[in-house]
Amino acid sequence: MFSALSDKLQTVFDNLGRKGHLTEADVDVAMRELRMALLEADVSYGVVKDIAARVRARAVGAEVLRSLTPAQQVVTIVHDALVDILGKSAPLDIGRGDPPVILMAGLQGSGKTTTAAKLALMLRKKGKRPLLVACDTRRPAAVEQLAALGRQLDLAVYSEGTAPAPPDIAARSLEHARHNAHDVVIVDTSGRLQIDEALMDELVEIARRVQPTETLLVADAMTGQEAVNVAQAFHARLALTGLVLTKVDGDARGGAALSIRAVTGVPIKFLGAGEKANALEPFEPERLAGRILGMGDIQTLLERAQSTIDEDEAARLEKKLRKGTVDLQDFLGQLQQIQRMGPIQEILGLIPGFGKLTKQLPVDLDPRDLKRVEAIILSMTPQERRKPKILNASRKRRIASGSGTRVQDVNQLLQQFDQMQRMLKQFSGGRLPRGLPWS
Repeated sequence: MFSALSDKLQTVFDNLGRKGHLTEADVDVAMRELRMALLEADVSYGVVKDIAARVRARAVGAEVLRSLTPAQQVVTIVHDALVDILGKSAPLDIGRGDPPVILMAGLQGSGKTTTAAKLALMLRKKGKRPLLVACDTRRPAAVEQLAALGRQLDLAVYSEGTAPAPPDIAARSLEHARHNAHDVVIVDTSGRLQIDEALMDELVEIARRVQPTETLLVADAMTGQEAVNVAQAFHARLALTGLVLTKVDGDARGGAALSIRAVTGVPIKFLGAGEKANALEPFEPERLAGRILGMGDIQTLLERAQSTIDEDEAARLEKKLRKGTVDLQDFLGQLQQIQRMGPIQEILGLIPGFGKLTKQLPVDLDPRDLKRVEAIILSMTPQERRKPKILNASRKRRIASGSGTRVQDVNQLLQQFDQMQRMLKQFSGGRLPRGLPWS
């Protein structure tokens, strides 16, 4: 989401880095470029002025102007200013209520129903027994969508169809939750294509009946500053306690995330980045500021790895690495784990110092390339995966035919695997890192 803004800010810092020391005039030029970069990223004008003023006030101080590394000092100052604007992290409050209720609100197309299911899955992983409540009766498919997500993720869903009034459904769901030992209720409400009084009146009545401990607005980050306007309108009637920005993995310019907290005063609690069930992460201002500035986010990388990598499998693989017996079956397993962590460009962007490397990757890098490799390995017999050296010309033709690829593709994979094996053997005598894929 912030790739364009990150590139522009990196250019600002690179220009500063070419100077042995900074003058106030240099800082003023940098601040002008900073303001332009933020405005082009769709950050609201008032927030841009605030950030620029904060940065300049510190950047013209003696500490920076006399520093041996002034550009790095300015990066730190910009980072701190972004964190201040984004506000502190705000954990979900589900410590009150019988049971505590999370009310989900938002316009149609914002990803509200999917986010409700993602949130329920996240809470279940923390030991909770969530109940999803289908109160979006205006869109007939919404009730079935929530039910389908419940079946897919093995989550409990309370539904009365589309006939009853949503406030009545929500109220009755609390009794159902108590009788079935659910310790948190997530209410999915109706959306609209745009805000209207009927929508707001219904939401206000639901909130009055269930007394939510959290009222979360799900806003589409792709809508830019319109997301800020939507948040203001909902907050005026519902007293929002938090925001969820969805589709942050798209090509949005990022201004909503930087503006919405400052303009509304409502904290961002979660970011949704994809369609997968685990593609919802708690909002951490320090981490997001680091990503914007190309400083990486190693904590998020480790959390993704821990959620996708089996510790027993990692230990087994480490032993094989030490013995030099890694085969194509192991390679396939690691390839599948990497795919579960997210796109390779995004993974590299989380590693400090690797932000620029993502720009050097081929423009046509496609997830289908990884699927092609996976298809080739799956077309091999177990013996061929263990001992790829037995692959002769006829076996390669059979594998290419079975995977829908060419013999050249099979040969290329085998060459890359051979190179990887030689590289890994250089490290096999030392201590191998645990918790991250070795490939």
